[in-house]
Amino acid sequence: MKRLRAVLEERVEIHGRGNFPTISTKLINLIRCLRQHMGSVQVEARDVRLNGGAASFVASSDDFSYADLDLIFPIQIDEESDENVEKQIFDAIRDSVFMTIRELMPDNIGKEKFDFETLKDVYIRKMIKVSTDNDKWSLFSLNNEYGRCIELKFVNKMRRQFEFSVDSFQIHLDPLLNELDECEQKKITIESMYGDVQQAMTHLHERLIDTVKPEEIRGGGLLKYCHLIIRGYKAAKPWNCRKLERYMCSRFFIDFPDLISQENKLRNYLDSHFGTSFNGATYDQWSSSGSDTDSEASTSQATTSSLLVTGQAKYDFLMLLYRVIDESTVCLMAHERNMSLNMIDRVAFQLSMQCYTPPNFSSGSSTPPRTTLFYLPPDAATWIPVI
Repeated sequence: MKRLRAVLEERVEIHGRGNFPTISTKLINLIRCLRQHMGSVQVEARDVRLNGGAASFVASSDDFSYADLDLIFPIQIDEESDENVEKQIFDAIRDSVFMTIRELMPDNIGKEKFDFETLKDVYIRKMIKVSTDNDKWSLFSLNNEYGRCIELKFVNKMRRQFEFSVDSFQIHLDPLLNELDECEQKKITIESMYGDVQQAMTHLHERLIDTVKPEEIRGGGLLKYCHLIIRGYKAAKPWNCRKLERYMCSRFFIDFPDLISQENKLRNYLDSHFGTSFNGATYDQWSSSGSDTDSEASTSQATTSSLLVTGQAKYDFLMLLYRVIDESTVCLMAHERNMSLNMIDRVAFQLSMQCYTPPNFSSGSSTPPRTTLFYLPPDAATWIPVI
């Protein structure tokens, strides 16, 4: 319970693009504010659940850092509802997210003048809506330049809610939202979308990798698999490891069939899960100590060794990804596989030669400058912006 309380009281940052200010607030205040605005637009969430790396951190007895922090808001949409009703509900959810962002902005900037389109361009990193027979949900990824992903998921139904057993935990937060001070006396429900919560706990404590039906995971879980391996996890079923890798590679290349989408996905994963460094200042993943972290602490000076560790982890990740694709890809022609391997090798080389530019804090903003990735296709005369 102390870990869960520390996560809910941890300060999270939503960085604005350009000269827009950084929003800094406690996670529990973000949840409360969003629930209030959802009620104002007549959309009720059945409950609120903590998911992702933060949920695994709370469930585990080990001490480790985490980058991804997901909040799930289950919502109700009647099966008989037509497309217009469904659209109205998701539009209302979108409005509640933007109202929450506007309310949490600093009071001294005249925030009432900013419309929703402006807030979307400034504070939202990714916005997705999926509506099929098996999936009906939307996602808002709040912009954070330090690799500290904050994702809000509004789910009516979702066929696949986890990648591996160690990230399948969902923690019900409702008992704590009104009276966090008395959390030690309350009971909290932890469930695992993997199916067997005890086995998932065993995998988490023993640092084992296991999943079911990897071909159903978007991207096959390939990048997360390699990330877990370099963090010291190992396969729960070593005899099935090569078969698992083949499934993951096949699904990855189905979802990302061309080099541009592959490189875009890879670079976004590196930025989102390994943090960002700038010439002596590092912005790493959330602290595993459970202590409160403010904006000053998030821009503390890093030692040279910590920079080397971060860079080495990225390089090890890329080299492991290279090996897995090289040895386990059966769905591509040889030249297609070689093109993907060359792309990974090029990204690794750029990482090893990367020069860090100090952030410009002269304007008073603690947000590092955004960068744009350009891609030069073969036999092309112009560069194409990717991200």
